[in-house]
Parts: sequence; structure tokens; C-alpha cells
Amino acid sequence: MPHQHPVTIIMIEDDEGHARLIEKNIRRAGVCNEIRTFSNGTAALSHLFSDGVRNEGPFLVLLDLNLPDMNGVDILAKLKSDENLKRAPVVVLTTTDDQREVQRCYDLGANVYITKPVEYESFSQAIRQLGLFLSVIQVPETL
Repeated sequence: MPHQHPVTIIMIEDDEGHARLIEKNIRRAGVCNEIRTFSNGTAALSHLFSDGVRNEGPFLVLLDLNLPDMNGVDILAKLKSDENLKRAPVVVLTTTDDQREVQRCYDLGANVYITKPVEYESFSQAIRQLGLFLSVIQVPETL
């Protein structure tokens, strides 16, 4: 049986407050995996597509759609069209609850779509539940 590497969480989130809140509540749920945070899509993609990283998986991606330099939907499309990265689960975490956007993300291969509650306490609660979810799901190795 192949050795199971710990899953690295790649968080692509430009709002520093949201990023801290997400990490804090994931930790509170008992998830101690490495979290690498990127505040824009360009940095995240160059990291994920670098040779050393692209083949090292497994990854789980937490993706905000509203980034300063590109749309998260484009990042999702790039990840899901790559032979090595397409198996990485992608959790979309965004303030956008437009049904067409939700549909588009699922069509492109998003695994989970979570609308960020605007209110602090419900946002914290949603992320804690996400942390519990992350602690139990199986993530496939990259190719």
C-alpha cells in the first residue's frame, strides 16, 4: 500500500481577516495539516504549477472567487484541466451566492461551494464545520 502523505491545504484568499479566521477555525476543528496561504491567484498558480509542488500532492484547495488579479473560476478551470492537479478537491469559499456562478463552479469540477456568511459568528461556525469535514475526507494522491 502506498505511503499516504499528509494533505497540504492551499488557501487562496485575498482578505487577510478571512484567511486568519479560516485558519483559526480549521485548527479549532482539530485539523493540523500544513496550510499555505496565497493572497492572489498569480502567486497561487505559480506555486501549484511549479515542478517541485505539482508532483508532490495531495492537496486540498480553498478558493475565494473574488481575487484582486483574476477570477477564482479561471483558477478552478486551470487546476481541473491539469493532469496532475485535477484530482485535488477544491472548496470554493466566496461571498458570491449567484446560482449561475455556483453552477459554473460545479460544472468545472468544484467539490464543495460555500457562501461566506457576512456575519462573523456564522462565518466562524461554517469554517469550523468545514474543518470537521476536512478531518474526515479522503484526498486522492496526485498522479
